[in-house]
Amino acid sequence: MNRIHQAWRKIEPEQTIHEENGSVPDASPVVAATDSIIFALAADAAASPSNGDCETSLAQCRLARWNPDPKTMLCFDSNGSTPGIENFRALRSRLYRVRETSSLKTLAIVSSVPKEGRSFVAANLAQAMARHPGSRVLLLDADLRNPSLHSVLGTCQTPGLSEYLLGESGDLSVIQRGQIENLFFLAGGRAVSGQSDVISNGRFKTLLDRLSTLFDWIVIDSPAALPVSDAELIASFCDGVLMVVRSNSTPYDVVRKARRRFREEHILGVVLNGIPIEKHLEKHYNHDSSNNRNGKWE
Repeated sequence: MNRIHQAWRKIEPEQTIHEENGSVPDASPVVAATDSIIFALAADAAASPSNGDCETSLAQCRLARWNPDPKTMLCFDSNGSTPGIENFRALRSRLYRVRETSSLKTLAIVSSVPKEGRSFVAANLAQAMARHPGSRVLLLDADLRNPSLHSVLGTCQTPGLSEYLLGESGDLSVIQRGQIENLFFLAGGRAVSGQSDVISNGRFKTLLDRLSTLFDWIVIDSPAALPVSDAELIASFCDGVLMVVRSNSTPYDVVRKARRRFREEHILGVVLNGIPIEKHLEKHYNHDSSNNRNGKWE
């Protein structure tokens, strides 16, 4: 876990947490500052997805027309090659390598507090994975307290996860199929009370077990870890956890406290979000060769 520890140490502990009240999705405030992403991954997770023919089942998913914000959905244009897109592709490659040795299909994308860019990372990682040949990917909004991915994608919020968990809709009927081949989306659904109880009623685990046979990757946007217990519960049903940390914003002690909410063996790594592009490129240019020789990833 040394590389994860080193990634956390990059966080500026003297900075305060920028957290605002309201229903603004946590992905949007990140866009202006997120020109580059660095991440560290542990080398102790992985596995190959099932390649069975799932088209008959997936044909039951609802067709939808998505209207995403191109400033937020970096990977929506497959011809894009900005540093941010390249970093998501690199993260995708690392995750594929990681699962060569153990089971890894369902990923919980978590953060310590709101507005660290968790939804931004989940959405773009899912898109990057869907661009991989023959890879079916489900992007799932499990933040029942403040679902935002439907706004990021430019689509409807309902029916979604809450309707399924309440037994009002079937699993495939709440999944959307948009214009990106092999990318599917399950929105958060309508607002409900007692979110933790709804997630723990057994249907969420049943849903993941069922969908894991249809998709190669399931990328789950979870609520922030510290304010509520939902993220810890969701992560317990997943194969691995990626922690998103906002650079120059989240104190180290806060991240360390959030990290303790999850089992150590579940934590795959840290995505350090909001690194200025000039600083990142200079660091990459000066140190990339030595890092590759030593097998390090920063």
